[in-house]
Amino acid sequence: MVKETEQQKEQKHLDDVLGLIKTRQGQLDKSINRAQSEAQNLNAHFFDDLKLDYDGYSTSMDTALSIHQQQQMLQERQNAWQHSAKQLSTLKRLEKKPYFARVDFQEKGEDPETIYIGLGSFADKDDHFLIYDWRAPISSIYYDGKLGEVTYNAPDGEQTVNMTKKRQFLIEDGKITNMFDTNESIGDQMLLNVLNEKSSTQMKSIVTTIQREQNKIIRNTSADLLFVQGAAGSGKTSAIMQRVAYLLYRYRGNLTSSDVIMFSPNQLFNDYVKNVLPEMGEQNMVQMTYWQFVSRRVPGMDVETLFEQFEDKKQDSHIANLKDSLTFFNAVTRYANHLEKNGMLFRNIIFKDPKKPFYDKEKIKEIYYSFNENYHLRNRIETTKEALISSLNHRVEPETRKAWVSRTIESLDQEQLNKLYDRPDQEFESSAKEEHFLARKIVINQLKKVARKINQNRFLNIRGQYLAFLRAVPKLIDLSKWNITEDQWHEHVEQVKQSFIDHKIKMSDISPYLYLYDLVTGRRTDYSMRYAFIDEIQDYTPFQLAYLKYNFPRAKFTMLGDLNQAIFTKDESKTLLGQISKLFDPKKTDVVQLTKSYRSTKELTDFTKQILRQGEKIEAFDRQGPKPAFYKRDDKNGEYDALVDILKENDEAKLTTAIITKTLEQAQKVSEELKKRNIKATLVASANQRLVEGTLIMPSYLAKGLEFDAVVAWDVSKDDYHELDETQLLYTITSRAMYKLDLIYKNQLSPLFDNLDKNTYVNK
Repeated sequence: MVKETEQQKEQKHLDDVLGLIKTRQGQLDKSINRAQSEAQNLNAHFFDDLKLDYDGYSTSMDTALSIHQQQQMLQERQNAWQHSAKQLSTLKRLEKKPYFARVDFQEKGEDPETIYIGLGSFADKDDHFLIYDWRAPISSIYYDGKLGEVTYNAPDGEQTVNMTKKRQFLIEDGKITNMFDTNESIGDQMLLNVLNEKSSTQMKSIVTTIQREQNKIIRNTSADLLFVQGAAGSGKTSAIMQRVAYLLYRYRGNLTSSDVIMFSPNQLFNDYVKNVLPEMGEQNMVQMTYWQFVSRRVPGMDVETLFEQFEDKKQDSHIANLKDSLTFFNAVTRYANHLEKNGMLFRNIIFKDPKKPFYDKEKIKEIYYSFNENYHLRNRIETTKEALISSLNHRVEPETRKAWVSRTIESLDQEQLNKLYDRPDQEFESSAKEEHFLARKIVINQLKKVARKINQNRFLNIRGQYLAFLRAVPKLIDLSKWNITEDQWHEHVEQVKQSFIDHKIKMSDISPYLYLYDLVTGRRTDYSMRYAFIDEIQDYTPFQLAYLKYNFPRAKFTMLGDLNQAIFTKDESKTLLGQISKLFDPKKTDVVQLTKSYRSTKELTDFTKQILRQGEKIEAFDRQGPKPAFYKRDDKNGEYDALVDILKENDEAKLTTAIITKTLEQAQKVSEELKKRNIKATLVASANQRLVEGTLIMPSYLAKGLEFDAVVAWDVSKDDYHELDETQLLYTITSRAMYKLDLIYKNQLSPLFDNLDKNTYVNK
């Protein structure tokens, strides 16, 4: 008799589990159908069993109780149906790949145990777990430990077990295609299999290959600030998506996806990660870019876009550095506190006559400052509004005697008049009383516009107030410490004023502008948000982060990024962590560094990390591929010929290619040229576009956070990349490639490549 191999034994176990999953699916289908038909039946006969009697108090009480019982029964059926539907969707996910790992362990004094780990939990009819959810406390030992003693956090405290086996599976359509035992957290073989899969337009879940360092990020529940510095391709974004899934599982019942917000670099990225959470059976959290977060609050102004920010060469770097800093944030706070005593600017409230204000700004100012010093900004604004609304009620009667009211009554037709009466057959003692009644109705209707202006704080002059704050900055901040003269500053204030006239506002102004507005109006912050995630942190300013913390005071923050990839904040990103840490309790701040890059082959990682001058330490994962190739050509035509050859080569190898240019204008030119040559490619010109299959062309600032099989870095010549602060931009472009990188240039190569080891690339 032939002895069963280990793989045959495991296949037999897998078949048994799949059989039980299929059986359970059938049972759930039946119970869902039953619950649905019962609910429909209850709905159809809702009133059959009710005696609707409204004669006496007791019988109407019986009626109410009877309705309540029927509603409860309906609710129970609904809950049963939803619970079964949720279980069924978990089983559908498990059906294809029930689990990916097996762990054998023994607790002291207990029998040895074997558990299987998958994307969701599954128990038999006796509640014996056949598959454990990867987020369950015990599953942590698979990710964290080598064989031997391993500790994990259980609900009743820390537990130590002796792990004797760690086995990994590759399962396709119910068949084990490969399995291997390993002593490492995740065996290199498993990682290689997953990493060698082709890229797609959507990010996939990395549950099967979570590394030990990533697991620390995912399961951290103690930090108020978790700061993740990760090299390009180190799996930081993936780990964060799994972290959201873990938190929703860990605090289920108390935390829903609407209590979690994620700020991502652009809309393209949102599209890229949208399937990760649903793959794990969780709903997507609230997701937006910082630009969307601020611009939705100023409908009357155009906020500087990502494109304008990148292409703007006029910005004075010293002034930008000041406005982006925590010093500036604190200056806004101090200025707002000073407004409790004086300096608040108001606007007239106009009603009918623009020349004669209904409420004069000086009168509003008098009301605002009439309250004693115990009234802070929020109380002052609320009490001022109450006083104005109260005064408005007293002004109804005098307004009814104005000429415009009688003119309005005369101009109304019968249908319009009928709408003003309380009821069609309304009687009046005299025509004078009827006219007075109609006059009051008309005035009250018209004065609702004034009430709306009061309630919407339209009597505040916020744009003027922000300019007044900017003019006060030299008294609040020592400008010489920021290498700014007073003349330069005053000239800058005039530029901001002109932008306001043109209904435009820069990114460096929108956060302080809104923060000042929030302080002045006492706008309520969002206490319901429990977790805030910020990706690509290197492109945020300390002011923006302080403003987000102000907006979500109860949220725990997870910030992640690569300080080597700062496109907008450039060298300022180096001091970012120091500035952020001032906003949080140092005892509740955890910093995790991910130095190993999994995205790219060893050849690509060893090449791209040389571009950085003082880059963080980056280790390559041992996955092989071709060396990056430089294509030097004499003119634009030669560059396009080289590009066409590369695209043909990549298509034959079935690689997804992204042509990444420095600017949008270049991307548009490449797109036009490829069209002329009948080469199919999609231009990604804005962050609101969808990612599609096939060759893509995009400007550098839209490539953040994305990855592709092959990247063509377009025109990396000296003319285009010569400034030292473009180093990080070049690093970001080249590190998007997973397997193949080609760099095209004409005439002279960018000096930013001067430090390259000649053995790490080829010339073609």
